[in-house]
Amino acid sequence: MRIAAAQITTGPDPDANLELIRDYTARAAQAGARVVVFPEAAQRAFGHPLPPVAEPVTGAWAEAVRGLAREFQIVIVAGMFTPGVPSADGRPRVVNTLIAVGPAGAGGAAEIDVAYDKIHLYDAFGFKESDGVQPGRSPAHFVLDDITFGLATCYDIRFPNLFTAHARSGAQVTLVPASWGAGEGKLEQWRLLAQARALDSTQYILACGQADPTAAGVEAVQGAPTGIGHSMIVSPLGVPLSEAGSAPELLIAELDPELVSRTRELVPVLRNARQL
Repeated sequence: MRIAAAQITTGPDPDANLELIRDYTARAAQAGARVVVFPEAAQRAFGHPLPPVAEPVTGAWAEAVRGLAREFQIVIVAGMFTPGVPSADGRPRVVNTLIAVGPAGAGGAAEIDVAYDKIHLYDAFGFKESDGVQPGRSPAHFVLDDITFGLATCYDIRFPNLFTAHARSGAQVTLVPASWGAGEGKLEQWRLLAQARALDSTQYILACGQADPTAAGVEAVQGAPTGIGHSMIVSPLGVPLSEAGSAPELLIAELDPELVSRTRELVPVLRNARQL
């Protein structure tokens, strides 16, 4: 199966961001991809108020994404914000949500429609996502053409148990939309973590980040995790198959589920793992 990572830089306007999603979805479909993955915060970039754009996964923005998925006959994975429960002191909160929507097979008779709420919130490197974001509780996945895709978001990549849980549930691929914060050593950590999670769980990792706003010619809010680019597609043996630069880019890769099976026989870490 051919899949795509759409490394874009989003801004504050959800409608303008939908146009970016349309453009890259069309390009991915033209390249023959069955799935196209967009970054975390595709609806609105971090650094801008999130509660005003938060809406249910049945709302207008998500419905527009579903419309694009149907139009181009491709599964779209993208980050948005849904309403959360206010904090104890009454402050509004959102949920950092991924949606995976699109046709499950030829003709669009059945549809994939799955949402994942980010479990591990980015309370690190001087940023505190939990101030305005409510954490999710449950993993999520979808199945397309007999391939199981797990879902994770950005900071989740630092937590191996989520990825091994996906693998034990049958996932051959985990998709990781992100808006990775810049800083000393952060690019090296991003690469290392993507490769390590592939090795931990012997599956493909597609880690799709926001492009670096500077490289994209977009003004970003200082201090917010607005992306560094370098989206990656990594094999089950931890080998990078493709890596973007810092600017907006579309990555394409071929997935071979048989490689996952062979890798799990060659390096049976899931079977060999012991509870300590």
